[in-house]
Amino acid sequence: MHELPLKPSGASQAYAKVKARAQARSAALVLAGQEIAPLPPTQGPARRARADGDFRFFCETYFPRQFTLAWSEDHLKVIAKIQRVVCDGEQFAVAMPRGSGKTTLCQTAVLWAVLSGRHPFVFLVASTAEYALAMLNNLKQQLTGNDLLLQDYPESVYPIRRLEGEARRCSGQRYYGVQTHIGWTSEEIVLPTIPGSPASGAVIRVAGIGGHIRGALHTRTDGSSVRPSLVICDDPQTDQSARSPLQIHDRLSVINGAIAGLAGPGKRTAIIIPCTVIRGGDLADQLLDREKNPQWQGERTKLVYQFPTNEKLWQEYAKLRADSLRNDGNGKEATEFYRKHRSQMDAGAVIAWPQRHNPSEISALQHAMNLKLQDEAAFWAEYQNEPLPEQAADSGILNVEQIAAKTHGHKRAEVPVGVSCLTMFVDVQQAALYWMVCGWEPDFTGYILDYGTYPDQKRSYFALREIKRTLQSVHKGHGVEGAIYAGLEALTANLLGREFRRDDGSVLKIERCLVDANWGTSTDVVYQFCRQSSQAALLMPSHGRYVGAASTPFSDYKPKRGDRVGLHWRVPAAQGRRTIRYALIDTNYWKSFVHARLAVAMGDPGCLSLFSGVDHQLLAEHLTSEQRIRTEGRGRQVDEWKLRQPGSDNHWLDCLVGCAVAASMQGALLFGTGSKDAPTKPRIKLSALQGRR
Repeated sequence: MHELPLKPSGASQAYAKVKARAQARSAALVLAGQEIAPLPPTQGPARRARADGDFRFFCETYFPRQFTLAWSEDHLKVIAKIQRVVCDGEQFAVAMPRGSGKTTLCQTAVLWAVLSGRHPFVFLVASTAEYALAMLNNLKQQLTGNDLLLQDYPESVYPIRRLEGEARRCSGQRYYGVQTHIGWTSEEIVLPTIPGSPASGAVIRVAGIGGHIRGALHTRTDGSSVRPSLVICDDPQTDQSARSPLQIHDRLSVINGAIAGLAGPGKRTAIIIPCTVIRGGDLADQLLDREKNPQWQGERTKLVYQFPTNEKLWQEYAKLRADSLRNDGNGKEATEFYRKHRSQMDAGAVIAWPQRHNPSEISALQHAMNLKLQDEAAFWAEYQNEPLPEQAADSGILNVEQIAAKTHGHKRAEVPVGVSCLTMFVDVQQAALYWMVCGWEPDFTGYILDYGTYPDQKRSYFALREIKRTLQSVHKGHGVEGAIYAGLEALTANLLGREFRRDDGSVLKIERCLVDANWGTSTDVVYQFCRQSSQAALLMPSHGRYVGAASTPFSDYKPKRGDRVGLHWRVPAAQGRRTIRYALIDTNYWKSFVHARLAVAMGDPGCLSLFSGVDHQLLAEHLTSEQRIRTEGRGRQVDEWKLRQPGSDNHWLDCLVGCAVAASMQGALLFGTGSKDAPTKPRIKLSALQGRR
């Protein structure tokens, strides 16, 4: 039998009523704390109206602590261009001297674009995620600390101030009882939804250039969606990425693809890219090049547009400054010298920003010259946006652009009339085979006729580490060695039996094909393939040898009976368990050799050139992936070649070296190299020996 519950006593009922009233008061207090209505009125409506239509006025009025100096002509040009981009949806890349405030201008443009209602979704992209977060923090500081913005844009800034830095208050904030849906996270700001506000529900989001950018979308409370219509891509490269051709290409692809398409189909994304040129040919350098990328309308400003003409006085200034600093001084002797001779030392100079100099300096020109004396390479890169060429001291070595442009006028696989010999090389990697076919005249004038990978990657730009079509994906069911063997079989069957037509109608075939046998576990597979192939007479395994200054040069080896010895290569007689001959190559010598051929002018004997009609950017990057280091040892000077960046692809450089060595083996001879095979000792008959005795 269940007991009936007891009825509450009078005291219990009274306590429950008190508790309910307390909870109601507490809830009312919470609601009162969450309620932000009414908003304070705009205190400067005329000032705001002018600022909404004039970006320069917006900067000068609301951010005087950020822009303390008078504008230069370059600043005014950039400010006008930023306003055009924000208003008309254009695209703009700008490089300004370090410290000119280009990043601050662009971050200010974000606030102007959002508060004026021009862009409901702005995306800030930086070189790294950490830098992107720092940019957003700068904007947060302005929204929480700039009192003039609060006075003139209360509908956007006042609700932010009411958060008092507590992001957890966002979900409860209300305006006349309705949630504002304000957002305040580490990666995003969502301005409050306020009826009648031009910036109602506007979004500012940040990401690193390698982060999640493609398909960015924000869904509003009413169910509608908004995409980014303005992107600030601030300094999208790092020192490391600026030295990696692959990263340069990847980041340029992200900018021209994912970022440019953020606004969605049929809409143009307004983009501003403030950048700094770190080295020639880097991402910034390409974006600013109006010939290569006219859509970015690149603007490259400088600290000094014309240098002073009186070099003698500036040399004396440099000496006085250096002497002072070496003796624990502060350079005031040089400053006094400049003060005394200023009119002569300023002659001919054109400076971009006359107000830019330190308090201890007399003029902006002196400031610029001090920066130049401090570190000339950094000055040209950071302040002039014209970095000094890195290969200037390495004469005889062409850069990527020069190699890619050195074409001989014939299309792919077309053979010039002077060619008498075709050679081929295959560089073996686990995932793919890199190959090249070259044509040679007897005097070592060379032509790159064709090159590629097996399997074909179906695109013009890629890196080995990221390829999708691998040997294993094409030859399914094979192990690593089996896939390499099958790949070599398919590749050589296609190319070694192929007829290449010369200009005069003659038909040539490949006479010698060397196959790299250095990679990992592929050595035995390569030897087996070269021995068993139906094209065995044309094939030969090869091994590259690093012959440095401290190594024994190939010329010092004493040839044994049956050896073939040529120009820094040799083919030992077959011996041991392998019954097939192979080639040994001094790769340092031959890398210098092919680079010297590339540097020979078109039309001169010994010139090496590329076929026309395609973009050779990736090939040229392979060919320049290594740098030459002159070293001395054992009484001789030697070029030693090493990768510029660890992990870079150099496979077509190896292919070109192999093709050149194969040509030497087939009799090509550069005048003055004396590369004919070393003679072997003649056999002496027993009767002749007895006669001598």
